[in-house]
Amino acid sequence: MSAPSMAPYILKRPWLKRWMMPLANWYAEAAGYRQLGLKADDLIPEENDIVQLALKRLPPKEAYDRVFRLRRAFQDKEYLSPIIRQIEAELKERADLDSVTVERKK
Repeated sequence: MSAPSMAPYILKRPWLKRWMMPLANWYAEAAGYRQLGLKADDLIPEENDIVQLALKRLPPKEAYDRVFRLRRAFQDKEYLSPIIRQIEAELKERADLDSVTVERKK
């Protein structure tokens, strides 16, 4: 189930739409999916039965384009590897510190 949308309320009021558009454009750019070539609907989670039915009803060309955009986006940018390397470094540092022995001066 999706969250309630303020879009119809905002679109009915031109003054509010003019005020909100710069904010909406900034947010869309800050989200980062446009730089990867994704559309907003590409970000909808696919675990929902309704979304699965909607995906089956897509025209073949649109379904192919969607899969292509998603594959390209995942291949373009490492998002998990840097975190994995950071965690490995932390674990190595922790292991090194745990194995340190302290000797008293005589």
